[in-house]
Amino acid sequence: MKVRIQRIDPALPLPKHESAGAVGFDLVTRQTTVIEPGAIGLVPGNVIVQVPEGYALLVIPRSSLPRKKALVCPHSIGVIDQDYHGPEDELLVQVQNISSEPVVVERGERIAQGMFVKVEQAKWEEVNDHGAETRGGFGSTGHHTKEHPHRVPLR
Repeated sequence: MKVRIQRIDPALPLPKHESAGAVGFDLVTRQTTVIEPGAIGLVPGNVIVQVPEGYALLVIPRSSLPRKKALVCPHSIGVIDQDYHGPEDELLVQVQNISSEPVVVERGERIAQGMFVKVEQAKWEEVNDHGAETRGGFGSTGHHTKEHPHRVPLR
């Protein structure tokens, strides 16, 4: 798949898949950013990506981010739409510092990865009834009966 991409700082490398089996490509940070304790910050990803029609781009934290940097992504995953590729639409990674000290994300560091996924827009068909038996509610999978012995009845 060919994808149109623009680097904000051409001195930094394009995102790349680190191995032949990698499904995600690493985003490289454009500038050194300090995230204060407990704060949420935006780290610039150095690229504007034109997501191909029929796809979404997911921005996902690298699995080592909490352990190595004490940073988490408060929204868990970023969704980049097909029409988010204007001149000011640099990919930004939202992170929260969960430590008691400032965290420095250095220019050129890899803190997130991108992954393209196929998508379709829903065409809603409104109904009055789905014609199915109730499964048991939120968190009910894995139970063989409608009775849940671990639930305490409300009085």
